[in-house]
Amino acid sequence: MPGLGTLINGLAVITGGLLGLVFRRGLPQRFQDTLMQALGLSSIFIGISGSLEKMLQIQNGFVSVQGTLLAVLSLAAGALLGDWINLEHRFEQLGLWLKKKTGSEKDSRFMQGFLTASLTICIGAMAIVGALQDGLSADPSLLITKAVLDCLIIMIFTSAFGKGAVFAVIPLVFFQGSITILAQFIAPLLTAPMFDNLSMIGSMLIFCVGINLMFNTKIRVANLLPALLIAILMTPLL
Repeated sequence: MPGLGTLINGLAVITGGLLGLVFRRGLPQRFQDTLMQALGLSSIFIGISGSLEKMLQIQNGFVSVQGTLLAVLSLAAGALLGDWINLEHRFEQLGLWLKKKTGSEKDSRFMQGFLTASLTICIGAMAIVGALQDGLSADPSLLITKAVLDCLIIMIFTSAFGKGAVFAVIPLVFFQGSITILAQFIAPLLTAPMFDNLSMIGSMLIFCVGINLMFNTKIRVANLLPALLIAILMTPLL
């Protein structure tokens, strides 16, 4: 059944969030802070490894780099488009609405948990390829694998940030579900190089999420999301 993978993925996120809330009650603040730094460090290295995997090539014993121009142009154009649309603000509006509706006005980490968790589990080639596979052949296997990973990720995020991270299930279901529904139209347009560049830019955005976590900075990662689409569109040109 098309959509089963996203349904399982969403349930896994909720399960991970509930487990994280249980564990969080027994964690002192200093442990939560250390856990957040560990998440940041992990995200940084996941982002670095994912982007370098697509950028570095070894031929005849020599290392060459590809995709740098596409990365620069995609991120720059994506940042301009994202700032113009103001995606970060729209994400924040959704987070504030959820915060109010769930009676979490006093939860200082609700917004950070929601934004960080949403970006982490929605960005990446696995979400897109898995949703396409689910929509085209009703094969949820890749999204089931992702569901296991997301369950662990959200459990850790919820342990560090609280229940805001659980609501990342909303953009996850919307994003992956939309791709599954439109799979018949999207798949014929995508090539292997497009997927590679999508994965490269997605890994760079995960790196930015890690920087925000590790160093308590404010890279507006949501405003960089259009870079994913621009990377796909620019692939045939570069």
